[in-house]
Amino acid sequence: MGWMDKLRAELIDIIEWIDDSEHTLVWRFPRYHNQIKYGAQLIVRPGQEAIFVCQGRIADVFGPGQHRLETKNLPILSTLLGWKYGFDSPFKAEVYFVSTRQITDLKWGTPNPVIMRDAEFGPVRLRAFGSYTLRAVSPRILLKELVGTDHAFEAAEVTEMLRSAINMAFAEIVSNSGLAVMDLSTRYAELAEAVREKVLARIDDEYGLEIPQLFLVNISLPAEVEKALDARSGMGIVGDLSAYQAFQIGHSVPDAARNPAGGLAGAGVGLGMGAALAAPMMQSVGKETGQPASALLSPPPLPGRSWHRVESGQPVGPFNLQELAEAVGRGQLVPSSLVWSAGMMNWVAAGEVSELSPLFPPGPPPIPES
Repeated sequence: MGWMDKLRAELIDIIEWIDDSEHTLVWRFPRYHNQIKYGAQLIVRPGQEAIFVCQGRIADVFGPGQHRLETKNLPILSTLLGWKYGFDSPFKAEVYFVSTRQITDLKWGTPNPVIMRDAEFGPVRLRAFGSYTLRAVSPRILLKELVGTDHAFEAAEVTEMLRSAINMAFAEIVSNSGLAVMDLSTRYAELAEAVREKVLARIDDEYGLEIPQLFLVNISLPAEVEKALDARSGMGIVGDLSAYQAFQIGHSVPDAARNPAGGLAGAGVGLGMGAALAAPMMQSVGKETGQPASALLSPPPLPGRSWHRVESGQPVGPFNLQELAEAVGRGQLVPSSLVWSAGMMNWVAAGEVSELSPLFPPGPPPIPES
């Protein structure tokens, strides 16, 4: 091989990057000890940008297309190398290709629960996950801030940082949203866009990256909160508790008739369930009537005889035996007090009524004379 052929073998006349990867953001052209030939062809494909770096400084940037490398389209590089009047000899420079297409199917998720305060359930722990896309929008900033002298820079090298930024933004937005837990599922798109914008405000100018899309796939609740929601849904399906109770009892009567041996036990169980279902309804009625639910659920007192008595020359009453006993204790009723009850012809002294005699126990006998 002659010296001319050897020189041609050491010179590079075509510079390109055929990107067959899915997650590579930056790739450096493997120049090694070779030099770039004057007039070489630079091929930049759609979704790529090429950056020339000379003496540690970013020089010229080329977009998609086929470019002939010469003085007129390498103005910054020509200045750095001192080419005042053009050149026709090989030169050395590093060429970085930056992928500007979207890198899809990147995952994010909350490693620890996010706590939000709900008006109904109180503090609730949430977990969330989703996906996002990534794209380089400022190759100069990306090359300067993150890549450095790496031969290749993968998206995986920034995904940990991006996931942390997304998790921080999600926690802040959800905690300050004021949304109820039951309304979160209707706001996925709104929450995802708010998180994307908050993360983008940090990484676009600082790292030259963009998140074109961010998706919130699911927000999961603790098991106890999900059970409470299921119970509430079940109550909504039941609807009118009294009608449901009547339906259940009516449905169980034919079964009890067909099974005499277990009918009584089954009926007892059915009545117990009915009472349990009726309790919330009684509480609601009690609030409207001003009576406690226990009074509505307990049987009325047994009927008894009513009494009237004379106080200050006027009849008062009616009273039951318990109330008369209390009057005796207060000194308002004595054996000589007149009383009357239904079925009596006239007013009679209380001490002469056999039914009221227990209210006036006999006193001690007289002390015998010495």
